[in-house]
Order: sequence, then C-alpha cells, then structure tokens
Amino acid sequence: MRFHIEGGARLQGTYVPQGAKNEALQIIAAALLTAEPVEIQNLPDIRDVARQLELVAYLGASVERLDSHRVRIQAKDLEPRRLLLPEGRELFRSIRGSVLIAGPLLARCGEAYLPRPGGDKIGRRRLDTHLLGLMQLGATLSYEAKTETFHLAAPKRLRGRFLLLEEASVTGTANLLMAAALAEGETVLYHAACEPYIQQLGRFLRDLGVPIEGLGTNRLHVQGQQSLGGATHRLLPDVIEIGSVIGLAAMTQSALRIAPVPVEHLGPILHPFSRLGIPVSVEGETLAVDPPVIYQPDTLYEGEVLQISDHTWPGTPPDLLSVLLVVATQAAGHVLIHQKMFESRLFFVDRLIEMGAQVVLCDPHRALVIGLGRRAPLRGIRMSSPDIRAGMALLIAALSAEGPSLIEQADQIERGYERLHERLGALGAVIHREGD
Repeated sequence: MRFHIEGGARLQGTYVPQGAKNEALQIIAAALLTAEPVEIQNLPDIRDVARQLELVAYLGASVERLDSHRVRIQAKDLEPRRLLLPEGRELFRSIRGSVLIAGPLLARCGEAYLPRPGGDKIGRRRLDTHLLGLMQLGATLSYEAKTETFHLAAPKRLRGRFLLLEEASVTGTANLLMAAALAEGETVLYHAACEPYIQQLGRFLRDLGVPIEGLGTNRLHVQGQQSLGGATHRLLPDVIEIGSVIGLAAMTQSALRIAPVPVEHLGPILHPFSRLGIPVSVEGETLAVDPPVIYQPDTLYEGEVLQISDHTWPGTPPDLLSVLLVVATQAAGHVLIHQKMFESRLFFVDRLIEMGAQVVLCDPHRALVIGLGRRAPLRGIRMSSPDIRAGMALLIAALSAEGPSLIEQADQIERGYERLHERLGALGAVIHREGD
C-alpha cells in the first residue's frame, strides 16, 4: 500500500485523536481474565487492534463489533493450545502486542504458549521481565526450539509475592499486573512502569473487581481474586498521535487545534516540543498549536547542543523520538536525539538526508541534527516506511517538503494510525492512498 503526497500545504482545523493503540492492546488482552462480557469504547480502527481482536477470537473468545470504535468481548472458554498450530503461531507473530495474552492465559487457564512475537523491526525487545516475573509467581518455563515457542505452565493457582522487575517495561508490567489479578494473595510490583496506559489498565482491572493501589507510581499492590466480573471501559486519546500532530503543525507551519486531549497526561509530550521552541497552549480539553516560522531550541548558553532522549514515563516516550527528530531538522540550532531504549530505530534518517536534512547518525542510538532554520526546505522523494513511528515521521517530512513524495509500505503506518489520508485530508493535507 502506498501514500502519494503533495507537500507544502498549510493545514487548518481541529484534529480529533483516535483512541490509544497501546492501551487498546492491553485491554483486549485483559478481557481474557473474565468469563463475563467486556465492552471497550473509543477503540482505534487500525490493523494492530484488528489483529489483537482476531487473536483473542482464535483462542475462543466471542468478539462482537458494535460499531467501528466499540467492541464487546466475552471469553467463556479459551484454548491456549491452539497457539501450537501453524496458523496460531503465524497469527501470534503478526503483532508485537500478542505477548500481552501470556499473563491472562496463564492465570485463567493454567498455561500459555508464546511463539516469538512480531511487530516493528526496531532492535531486540526482550521478554525477560515477562518470563522471570511469571516464573516468580509460580509458573514453570520450557522452550521448544523447533517451533520457537515458550510454554508457561501453572497447574496450581499462581501465588502473589513481591516482585522487583528487571526493568520498567510497559508490556512486562501489564502482563504481570494481569497475572496478579487472579493470583492467590497480594502481589507487589516494584520498579513498575507508570505510563498512562498502565494506569488505565489498573482502573479497568479495578472495575473487574481487583483491588489495586499505587497506580501512577512504580510500586503497585494487587490483591488477587478467584474470579472477575465484567466492565465497560473507554480508552484514552492516543498521546503519541497527539504529539505527532503537534510535530506536523510545526513542520507545515500550520495553526491546528487538537481535541479532546487527556491534559493530565500530556506533560511528557509537550515538554520536548517546548525545548525545541514550539509553544502549545491548553484550553480546557483542547490543545492549540500555532508554531513560529523559526523555532529556536531552548539551551542554557549560546552554542550548546540541545539533547532530547527517551526515558521511562514521565520522561519523553521512545515512540515520539522519530517525530521529534524530523521537527529538529528545521529548528534554528543543533539537536542531539538519543534513542536509549532501541538500537535500530534511527536508521530511517537516511531518507531524511536524501530529502535534504542535515543529520549525522553517530551510532545506532544517537543522531545529531543540524537544524536548517527554514533556510532550505526538505524535498519530496520516493521512500518506504520501516515501522509505525518512523513511517509517521516520514509522512510529516513529506507533507512539509517541496514537491511530491511517495511512501511505500504505508500499511506499516496504518498499523498504528487510523485513516490518516482522510483525517489529515480534512485539514488540507494532500494525501492519496493507493492499494490495500
């Protein structure tokens, strides 16, 4: 699938962000913890979510689409062993978020099978936090080399205990939080991730009947239950998409509004843009972005290179760095982008260099951007999308560039962003979608 883009258009209007992709993948997996019906609202209509729904249905859950953004899931009977079949392994490997079913299946069914997961090819993404934590709760682990599949087994109920996580992994925290929901006694997760989507998962589990304390901190106390009820859950707007649209406004010199937004969770999103010299005002549940023509990075002294690096929440999210790198190409100053959490996510800078950006890839984790300060606009080229976030960053670059661009493998972008050609087109962007 391709995007044909004509760059240089100024955009205007209000952009409505989709429901959060990462939260959606967690809540869909958490629906497997209960035999009662669960309704999920504000669900993004994107490929990764569709695959996660397909996966839980394959395992035996009933999945009813109420409309394009609402779904009802009821997991009365589950068959974890279906993941041993070739089609089950292929479905599991088609999406990185599939690993989130491990905790629910293990806690509910006493076993879980984990073929090596798929998703973006952005370096190693280890499962240590997931597997070690589940083993400490009482699971045994084996590995079949022929099918590249992990088998977790807990014939008896998991037992709660104090867990010091290997790292503040978001998906690792989510998996252990879900497993603890049905474990015997109290589980304490220390060094837990505290992203908004983990907080939302915790609230959803509370609605199912699980007492949880410490949401929003790195220490969670979970009182496991014998069984859980049903609930209705509404997803937050996607903060990464909100950050992407702020970057788009800056690069295209467009005054845009974004609404509704979860203001209480936007600090780590707005801060790096403020450091780049791009102010964003908050009006109730609306963001107003009116970027200056020339934006100057905020440094302590003249000649200093601004450094932007990713951190665990409430630091700058790693999923936003690709967009920030593109925005830095037109800043009036130098910016060092440091991607600490993945070693191959900056390789898309080759396309930006071909477009006329001045970027030095120092190593797999760092890129020095020599901001052009609008002295030389980017130019349109033919390129391909390597992953969701880099693809969105390249789309922003193409929309700001002079002349036409072609983005191949745009289906990678659509794994995480809903109907971009229509939603951005409504603001004045010229994007034509070709193929499926």
